[in-house]
Amino acid sequence: MLNVLRGWVHRYFSDEEAVVLAVLLVVAFATVLTLGHMLAPVLAGLVLAFLMQGLVGALERARIPHLVAVWLVFLMFVGVLTICLLFLVPLLWQQVLTLFNELPRMLVEWQSLLLLLPERYPQLLTEEQVLRGIDFMRGEVGRYGQLVLTSSLSSLPLLLSLMIYLILVPILVFFFLKDRQQISDWLSGYLPRERALITQVSQEMNMQIANYIRGKAIEILICGVVSYAVFAALELNYAALMALLVGISVVVPYIGATVVTIPIALIGLFQWGLGDQFIYLMVAYAIIQALDGNVLVPLLFSEAVNLHPVAIICSVLLFGGLWGFWGVFFAIPLATLFKAVLYAWPRRAATVPVVESVV
Repeated sequence: MLNVLRGWVHRYFSDEEAVVLAVLLVVAFATVLTLGHMLAPVLAGLVLAFLMQGLVGALERARIPHLVAVWLVFLMFVGVLTICLLFLVPLLWQQVLTLFNELPRMLVEWQSLLLLLPERYPQLLTEEQVLRGIDFMRGEVGRYGQLVLTSSLSSLPLLLSLMIYLILVPILVFFFLKDRQQISDWLSGYLPRERALITQVSQEMNMQIANYIRGKAIEILICGVVSYAVFAALELNYAALMALLVGISVVVPYIGATVVTIPIALIGLFQWGLGDQFIYLMVAYAIIQALDGNVLVPLLFSEAVNLHPVAIICSVLLFGGLWGFWGVFFAIPLATLFKAVLYAWPRRAATVPVVESVV
């Protein structure tokens, strides 16, 4: 057993760079795992800086000085953030409040519709099963209502956290954009001089993560805007809120679209019943999801490393369970990092003892 373990260590960790890379990965994962909540503003600022670095680079290629390009992009970011805070956030908050006020009446309507199912499909459902389902729904709604009430009673710390985010994140974004090269040089100073493996992995992941963040932001924006236009054209209630859910759902591959289908279908069912408008809504939503999965995603992520759907779902579950939203958001890049490290890791050939034949 010791010989097997010694041979495995010799094969995969005999290279100094491999040991340094392994230590760096363990330290980075442990830092995010233990200090992730405290470093959340830094992560948010880093994501937004990655998102806007392409614009800064495009302006620099147009012979605009670096500092001027950074200020132009930063002012554009502040302008977009201000518009969202003044117009989009109040609209979404109003629709959330209206939805909670309408929720009791919706439950009564859904209950009457559900009680019709045993009459139409007695072979599939019984009235007792439907009543148990209704009781379960009431319990869940009551639990979430209590959670919302508790959150509203403790909203002062939440407001303080939001204010801290609104102040810290733009400052961090500005300095990440302005001093990107200095920060990179400072971090490189603590690495060994011979770091071909670390450089190879870091360059590949820098490109992958930057492309993923920008592509995912564009996908969220396009899906959200298109969904809002479709929902508003169909005069669906809470169109902005449902469009926001559709946009956020693309962060979680395969699972997000399935989960968001439920509230959209329930809102449409409450508003129109099982009529033509409801069918139009579900067909339009299915077309949006089909275009997103078969047209938009291949265009935006054509350079992404190919990952099996099982690997993507496992990475979403694993990293989402460890780091919450940021783990879900970075699940694919982290899985790509794991795959890139496996492919680039130096290996020594296994030594096979030579057995001499006795004649």
